[in-house]
Amino acid sequence: MSETVIRADDTVATFINIFDVEPGKQQELIEILKEGTEKVMRGRPGFISVNLLASPDGTRVVNYAQWRSPDDVKATMGDPEAQAFAKRAAEIAKATPSPYRVVATYHA
Repeated sequence: MSETVIRADDTVATFINIFDVEPGKQQELIEILKEGTEKVMRGRPGFISVNLLASPDGTRVVNYAQWRSPDDVKATMGDPEAQAFAKRAAEIAKATPSPYRVVATYHA
């Protein structure tokens, strides 16, 4: 079992997708993302984790995903099943996906 670990200069590929959504559609979007993660993403090569965060005002959802490599992210984005879930999400929300690298972490 793997879990999300955030470390600077790690070799993990971090992919963050920020969704802007109407407050009344936030939960519907979350359900689409959960279903896509459970049915498609979890079974893809290189998958480590997905974390979904919802803004309290109902206008945003953040999908924080980790993969073993950037190639795993690209291959998943090209998967027709993953594209079908992305299309469903795009029907109700504006997505801003991008790869990131962790440059610093701080702890108490």
